[in-house]
Amino acid sequence: MALRIQDILYLYKTRGADLHGGEALTQLDHALQCARLAEEAGSPPELVVACMLHDVGHLLARRSQSAYGGVDVHAYLAVPLLRDLLPGAVVDPIRLHVDAKRYLCYSDPGYLEQLSPSSRRSLELQGGAFDAEGAHRFLREPHAEEAVLLRRFDDLARDPSRAAPPLSHYEPVLRACAMETA
Repeated sequence: MALRIQDILYLYKTRGADLHGGEALTQLDHALQCARLAEEAGSPPELVVACMLHDVGHLLARRSQSAYGGVDVHAYLAVPLLRDLLPGAVVDPIRLHVDAKRYLCYSDPGYLEQLSPSSRRSLELQGGAFDAEGAHRFLREPHAEEAVLLRRFDDLARDPSRAAPPLSHYEPVLRACAMETA
């Protein structure tokens, strides 16, 4: 079953008020802040949409991570549901945003220390920092560079006092990127 635009908007309207992990902001606020940061940086629409949707797997799951044997799989849950709706330039960075964190922990000295406490905790569930082989494998993935940008925006989109445009602001961008006709 593929998600449609109306399904995505419904998820954010009905489940977006859930808190974003251990952060002091909601899933919707985090998504909108992330999209705004990408937009302000002049990112292409596909990356703006990827930023908005990167944690939609949390909204789909609505389960604790322990339900998956202590493994954080949110980056992968939405991918099969988004593949028929959105191009790889949107879906691949979503799929890779956790691996981008693991890559940055390997390649960027000091990156780990700048992560929020909840992001550091989730890193353990996500497999920890990559080694050299994992980092090289990540870099060969399509849209790996965009996933790193998404990750940087993700890390900054955790301020409960930062304003962002409403969900309706991003609906036209989402529709423009979508491969559906309706």
